[in-house]
Formats: sequence, structure tokens, C-alpha cells
Amino acid sequence: MKGRDILKGMVNSAAPASAEQPHSPPAPHKPAGAVRAMNLSLGRLGEQAAAAKGLREAMAAGDKVVELDPSFIEIAFIQDRIPLDTDPAQEHLTNSIRDTGQQVPILVRPHPLQEGRYQAAYGHRRLRAAASLGLPVRAIVRKLTDEEVILAQGQENGPRVDLSFIERALFAHRMDTHGFDRDTIAKALSVDKPELSRLLQVAEGVASDIILAIGPAPKIGRPRWLAFAERLKVSGAGKRLGKELQSEEFNQADTNLRFERLWKAMAEPAEKKAKQTEAIRTKKGLLLASLEHGARGSKIAVNSPEFARFLSERMPALVSEFEQETAANS
Repeated sequence: MKGRDILKGMVNSAAPASAEQPHSPPAPHKPAGAVRAMNLSLGRLGEQAAAAKGLREAMAAGDKVVELDPSFIEIAFIQDRIPLDTDPAQEHLTNSIRDTGQQVPILVRPHPLQEGRYQAAYGHRRLRAAASLGLPVRAIVRKLTDEEVILAQGQENGPRVDLSFIERALFAHRMDTHGFDRDTIAKALSVDKPELSRLLQVAEGVASDIILAIGPAPKIGRPRWLAFAERLKVSGAGKRLGKELQSEEFNQADTNLRFERLWKAMAEPAEKKAKQTEAIRTKKGLLLASLEHGARGSKIAVNSPEFARFLSERMPALVSEFEQETAANS
């Protein structure tokens, strides 16, 4: 018997039949190429190991895995991830659950305010996948306090796909705003106090709407975000940022490129070189014209009508002299 079958047997033996709707057997997997098959196999191995660990812990705690209707489950009261319009990881998970079934149960608690409903502590991706597929979601139901919920969220994100720096910063800020003390927040994120201070420094220095507009930006680490928060303090940076946020190019870019676009947009514009003005006067000091030199060229402003007429009459000869001198110098 394969390891996957043994694992499924463990889950089925621990889970009573759902009273809400039966769990349909997973559709047979149809290989679509050697690469895809290998990736799916590796993904299954990881999920099976996580499932076995989760089941051992659940059984040790006396918990049972049940099947629930996703429509009766709300997301956690503090979100830890920044949603994306297009999420390849979510799509991959949904396909995996469609092909092989849900291997790892989610953790929920009875809703603190609404009887008969639940609130997810972790496993939001699996919850969304099950809902999109029209399947019941396998879950462990446990009575949890608010503090236990956020600690469970933190522990779940540790061994799995890590939150990006800005997701952890926003999660820390949301917990801080909710009233959790610094020790609890640090424990939930598995960070020390100095790192927690840096997370909060960024989340407090960059408005939430800007963070959400950028997205999780997994390739952007702590140094860049700290510098981003500092650059945002520069006078005029916010105005330049707002213009970029509304651009079509920004909205079409991926999350990492969005950060880069805002970073460049906030850069102070190059200082304009001061224009140099050269006065053209007679020997007696009478101003005839002004020759202005700027970054885009030079221009002459003539004050004397007589001098203007003089230049106009002699302009062909001046141009010819200029051409001869240029040719000679070449």
C-alpha cells in the first residue's frame, strides 16, 4: 500500500462523516508531461509529510478532523497575507486539491459571535481552494482565544511558505492596532524585539493603502523597505508617488516591479541647472540684447529695434562665416 493511501486511511479513520455534504472521491490524476508529474510528486511528498505531522499533533491533542461547508467559515479576524489578483501559488494548490484531495486540514474555531459558524485560524488558501471547487473543507475545530488564533497563524506560516517582509510588517501592525502586546506579536512572528521594531517602523511609515497597492513583493527585503519608508518622508515624494499609483503601467506590473516603480517615482528629480544670462551692451553700457543659456539650448532676447534690424540684415553673412569656421575646425 502506498504512503498516500496509508495517510488517507489515517485521515478517514479520524474524521466522522460530514453531516452537511458527502466528500466526493478525488478525480484520477492525468499526467501532463514529465515535468508536471515530477512537480506534483514533490508537492505531494511535502503535503503528506505536513499532513502526517498535523494529524499526529491533532490526535495527541484529542482533536478530530471533520468536514465543513466553506460558506460557514469566515477568515481570521486579523489577516496575515496580502491578497493578489493573480496568485500562482493559490492556483497550484487548487489544482492539487482537485487532483488528489485536501491532504492537510485547516484549523478553525467556533465563531465567537455567530452560533453555527466558524472562524479560520489558518489554512485560508486551502479554504479558498475548497470553496472554489465546491468541496467541503477538512478542518480541526478547536476553541481558541484571540491570542491563540494569531499564535496559530504565526506557527503555520513558519514551516510553510514564509510571509514576505512587508506582509509580516503589516501583520505586526494590525496586531499592534488590535491591542496585542509586543511580546505576543514577537512570539506570533517568531522575531526578536529589534526586528519587531523594524517591522512596525515600516508599517507605520508607509500607509496601508500603498502597501496593499504594491502587494507582498516577496523579492523586496527589509533594507529596501526601510529605505522606502525614509524616502517617503522627503518633501514632494508623496505627490510623485500618487501620480505613479494611478498609472496604467503600475497597475499592470507584478508586485515586485510595482515596488521598483514607486521607488523610482519617489526619487528626487535632478536639480535644474541655473540659467546663465549674458548681457550684450554697447561701450557706453546700453543694453542691446540678452543671451540666455539653458539646459535645452540658448536664446537671444533683443531689446533694441535697431540692433534687431542690424542682426537680421547680417544674419546670412554670420551663418556663412559660422559654416566656414566649423568646416575649418573639423
